[in-house]
Amino acid sequence: MRLPSSIFVSVSLFTAETTAALYLSSTYRSAGDQIWQGLTLLFTLVPSVLVQLTLTFIHRDLGRDRPLVLLLHILQFGPIVRCLEAFCIYGSVGRVEEPYVSITRKKQIPRGGQSEEVERQVGQAEGKLFTHRAAFARTSVIQAFLGSAPQLTLQLYICILQQGVSIGRGTLMVISLLSIVYGALRCNILAIKIKYDDYEVDVRPMAYLCIFLWRSFEIATRVVVLVLFSSVLQLWVLPVVLLNFLVFFLYPWILFWQSHSPFPENIEKTLTRVGTTIVLCLLTFLYAGINMFCWSAVQVKLNDPDLINKSQNWYRMAVYYMLRFVENASLLLLWFIYKTDFYKLTCAPLLVLQLLVAYAIAIFFMLVFYQFCHPCRRLFTSSMTQGLWNCSSLLCLMCNSDSPQNRPIGKSLSPTTRQETANDGAHDTASDTTDDMPNETMYDMLNDTTIYDTTNEIGNNICDGINGDINHSD
Repeated sequence: MRLPSSIFVSVSLFTAETTAALYLSSTYRSAGDQIWQGLTLLFTLVPSVLVQLTLTFIHRDLGRDRPLVLLLHILQFGPIVRCLEAFCIYGSVGRVEEPYVSITRKKQIPRGGQSEEVERQVGQAEGKLFTHRAAFARTSVIQAFLGSAPQLTLQLYICILQQGVSIGRGTLMVISLLSIVYGALRCNILAIKIKYDDYEVDVRPMAYLCIFLWRSFEIATRVVVLVLFSSVLQLWVLPVVLLNFLVFFLYPWILFWQSHSPFPENIEKTLTRVGTTIVLCLLTFLYAGINMFCWSAVQVKLNDPDLINKSQNWYRMAVYYMLRFVENASLLLLWFIYKTDFYKLTCAPLLVLQLLVAYAIAIFFMLVFYQFCHPCRRLFTSSMTQGLWNCSSLLCLMCNSDSPQNRPIGKSLSPTTRQETANDGAHDTASDTTDDMPNETMYDMLNDTTIYDTTNEIGNNICDGINGDINHSD
């Protein structure tokens, strides 16, 4: 049985960040900065309360007679108590005979085209440790993106305004960045274990290193871009943040509405419809908070029994990173245009180039992880490079099909033909609008390896096809 080291890391980051934030808020109070003190406490206490509620919900303590544990959760000491409980369970393994064991069957990652199923006995203590690990994996994500990410953004913004970094503020920023990166790493591992629940997944150290570097560059670049933009255009940063947040918050609900699926009722038997709605809103709220700063490895799907999309969708990932790169470049361009004399000692072009290169490095480590270090890469229906190539080819085809060169020339058509063309276009408008939207069938097509060669042939003959269409229309 493995040592519950991930639980210790989660509790250590939670305790260190809370302590540093409380100390920094006291210094803001001494300096008379009540606004900074209030925001610092807000980004500390709100995620802490959500962490306590999550641990209570996962361990089902409301239906059990454990008043002392509930009291400690109210006092915000729940994670520490859970960590001590997990290590006590780990220390008692082997000393007490298990009253009963359960048998689990897991498939091994296929090697050479064969996959064997392995049976393993799981005792009661190991099952409890598994529950603790799952609970802390989820609380690490909540703490990272609903607490540490806005906290890091706030403190970096204060550093720019005050033109200095104090010891307390610098310590809190470092801990917050580590907490965000660790939360993103846990999100990646959680997504792998949920999607490949039938397999025995073994994540190697090189995979952890790639994820750490990928998430570090991605999150640090995103935070710096937002802070630079907000330092020169304070009134416009709120619409940008709200637009990003609302898009990712409403996106799972729009897909759920389009699927015409019944309302999920199997989340928790004790929850009413109102309680289920609140839990789903909190889940999509967390999903939007993650995508605000980085790509969420766990994709929410409300019409799925597990609420998670278990398919590997390269198209969605490629679109996200292309749009995010364009957005970061646009925000940096606006900062460069409207920067004040405050940045006169800063080499602005070099800073913009460094941030864009850092984001490109993050994408590079992401590609390395999915291509070489992913523990379940043998189960992919298509490789990462094939998926991205299919996505780029599809975008090229869509752009070329909408270009004016591929449309019939109006002067070469008779009036009757023009009228028929107009009628046909008006008749097919609704269906074309629906068909052009990327749906789940298109996502599956992008992951199909049989399309790869066809896409290459189409991509190589695009120019010849366009010229042939023009000659034919003439």
